[in-house]
Amino acid sequence: MNIKFFGATREVTGSCYLVQVNNKSILLECGMLQGSHENARHNHDDFPFDVADLDAVIVSHAHLDHTGR
Repeated sequence: MNIKFFGATREVTGSCYLVQVNNKSILLECGMLQGSHENARHNHDDFPFDVADLDAVIVSHAHLDHTGR
């Protein structure tokens, strides 16, 4: 299993974790960055992974910082 953290590191918004296991890629959360104009600008950045390679996206609950991107 490999887990990569692409959000909510060193802050509490923008949850986004890529879990790779058994040749599957699962995105856990896809949250919006909030709290400052600098954070908001990053919501329009390209993802640091190819979304076409995802097998599933799992969202734990419907808050913007977990689903907004």
